[in-house]
Formats: sequence, structure tokens, C-alpha cells
Amino acid sequence: MPTNILHSTDIAVPGQIVDAILGKVKFGSALAQLSQNVPQKYGAGQAWTADIGEAELVTPGAQKSPSSLTPNIVALTPHKFQKTIRLDQEVQWADEDYQLSILAQLQELIGPALARALDYGGIHGIDPLSGAAAASIIASSKIASTTSAVTATSNPVTDLDAAEALVVAAGYVPNGIALDPALAASFRGQRDTNGKRIYPEFKLSTEKTDLDGFAASVSKTVGAVGVASVATNLKGIVGDFNQFVWGIQKDIGVEVITTGDPDGQGDLKRQNQIAIRAEIVYGWGIADLSAFAKITS
Repeated sequence: MPTNILHSTDIAVPGQIVDAILGKVKFGSALAQLSQNVPQKYGAGQAWTADIGEAELVTPGAQKSPSSLTPNIVALTPHKFQKTIRLDQEVQWADEDYQLSILAQLQELIGPALARALDYGGIHGIDPLSGAAAASIIASSKIASTTSAVTATSNPVTDLDAAEALVVAAGYVPNGIALDPALAASFRGQRDTNGKRIYPEFKLSTEKTDLDGFAASVSKTVGAVGVASVATNLKGIVGDFNQFVWGIQKDIGVEVITTGDPDGQGDLKRQNQIAIRAEIVYGWGIADLSAFAKITS
């Protein structure tokens, strides 16, 4: 008799599917591409970096001076995101191979959504489903709160230079840029007098490529067009992405719900359905918002 993989109240996704979903987080999020992924335990916590200043030249016979240590504490706050998908109850009765194929298809749907959630939360502080501001995400935990901003002109190179200058003026060395597809397309369209691309290595992909010496990632999450309930007007983010620290606090699992109304769509039993819910808990924090500059329209 075949094993009913889905006939359980709380099951783990098979290992190869977990890896695929986590891979989609890495390659489906601009922030995940450009910033630090730090292993974390569940709950509020801290990460820290430190400035130890420079070394001292000690002449023969001279006494040594104390060295400075300036710690920079990053508060890490957990944020849970979920996807709940309904299926016909008959899925529970199918054989094991078919059930595994269902999970694989769900992975293709769930993975990208959970990946984009990191950007929608970490950049904009919004709930991706409603597009509204999430009260649980405070201003200091979203990059869009930075006050360093450049208003976009018709020349994207000039705008990039201006944003870079703001980050440098704040004492940081910018190492990356996250771009909305519209801004990215304007860079792709740059050509020299012979018609050759000025930035041939730059691609319109979330997976990072090179743009004028920057690590660059392109995603619709940067502008959140069609998702944010209020237009963000955000076209690009230039910054020291080492100042954004994130991690996955809870491994992805799948809960199979067979009773009740888990998503407001009616009683499962009455509709001969089951619901599959996947959840992920990110923890993230920003060391200093001034390490980022926005390019806005």
C-alpha cells in the first residue's frame, strides 16, 4: 500500500525540495544576492561588526598605546511569511510518486514568493500580499527609510554617480546596486558610438552581475510596482550591502491542514479540500541606513 506522504499534520519537505526552495531565496531576492546571510536562531537577536581603527607604529623602546574598538550592534528581528495553497482532497489518496510531483510543483510556486518576501519586507517594510505597510517592520529595519536620495534624471550614469557620492560622504564604500527593471533597462540601452553595449556584462537578472564595477541585481521587488499599495517611486538602491544582515531563522516546512478554514475561503471538509501551508521566518537588521542611497523617480 503506498505511503500517503501528504496525510500528516506536520511534515518536512523532502531534502532535495528544501534545497531547491532555499536556492530560490538566494537567486530570487536582490537583498539575498547583495548582502550577508548570517546563520541565526529563532527569535530577536543581534549581530555585530566592529571598527578597530588602524595599527600603531612602535619605535624601539617606546610604550604601546591602547587600541580602539567601536562595536556596531545590529538588532535582528524575526518576520514570518507564509503561503497557503488549497488542493483537492483526492491528492491524499494518490501514490507516492504523484504526491512527490505535487510537492515539486508547489516548490516552483512557493519558492519565488518566499524569496521576494525578503525584499518586500527588508526594502519597503510591506506585507507582500496586501501591499500595505507592516506595523511589525519598524522604520530602521527597511532600506527605503534612508534619507539619502537622488531624484532620477534622464542620465542613469549621473544618477548612479550621485547616489554613490552620498554613500561615500556617509563614510561607507558602496559595493552593490539593486535596480528596478526600468532603471536596469536604461543601463542596458547605453551604447558607444560604434553601437556596442557600454556595460556588456550587465544582465537583467536577479542573479548578480557587474554594472560599472558594482555587484548588481535586478528585481521587480525594488520598485514594488503592482505590489505596494502606495507607489514607492523607487528605481534603485546603491550602498554598502554589508550593512544589511539577514538569515533564515526557521527551515521551510509544510503543514497539511485537513479541517477548518485556514485562509478564509470556507470549510475544507465541506469543499473536499486540504490546504498546504509553507512558512519561512527571516531575521534581518540594518546597521546604518546612511550606508544606502535611493534613486527615486
